[in-house]
Amino acid sequence: MSILLDMKNVEKVYGSRGNITKALDNVSFTVENGEFLGIMGPSGSGKTTLLNCISTIDTVTTGHILIDGVDITTLKPGKLSDFRREKLGFIFQDFNLLDTLSGYENIALALTICNVGYQQIKERIKEVSSTLEISDVLYKYPYEMSGGQKQRVAAARAIITKPSLILADEPTGALDSKSSRMMLESFVEMNQKMNATLLMVTHDAFAASYCSRILFLRDGKIFMELVRGNETRKEFFGKIIEVVSLLGGDVADAV
Repeated sequence: MSILLDMKNVEKVYGSRGNITKALDNVSFTVENGEFLGIMGPSGSGKTTLLNCISTIDTVTTGHILIDGVDITTLKPGKLSDFRREKLGFIFQDFNLLDTLSGYENIALALTICNVGYQQIKERIKEVSSTLEISDVLYKYPYEMSGGQKQRVAAARAIITKPSLILADEPTGALDSKSSRMMLESFVEMNQKMNATLLMVTHDAFAASYCSRILFLRDGKIFMELVRGNETRKEFFGKIIEVVSLLGGDVADAV
């Protein structure tokens, strides 16, 4: 597989002079095309900062981030905006759907902005709604949907433009256990059937057990890596709990 995301010696420093916080400390790793990577760590470990830097919301202090061979740390604001729209998809904890638009319209909006034709929009939405099992809510408004349905519509919106990388920030944080399971199974469908590359930040060991690989952060550095390989999700979950226990701080939340 080819490398999609390449983090090279990334540091992020906040503050100045005597009051400096190093949120990311010489972080380097790669993500391959078609991979489902999880990022875990206790509060203050740097996982949100890491996601913000990859998503172009924040800028690095030193180091480089390459996505699809493009160094996003060198892009000018205008080019960065275009890159974000064309190459990245986002799934947030609080859904971020537009209340005045139906599910179909929320999904279609991203394609409309990219000047995709009506017929192609219709075909793409039909395909993605079938994969994510949301065909029955396409013409409902967000207030008429359950939390799980809203999150799957948000996932459809993220993947509909066929981005190189989908970034998910605590995507199951606002969902009940049943909806969380359905959402995570949808992620696996997106990953395996649509070859979507996902990077998910989570504090939840159950959610992380759906990933193919996990990076654990502590104090702004990569503490450990776990690769699922041929293990069952239950076996992988057990290993995740062991590492979370070593990290400390979020054990109760993780279970």
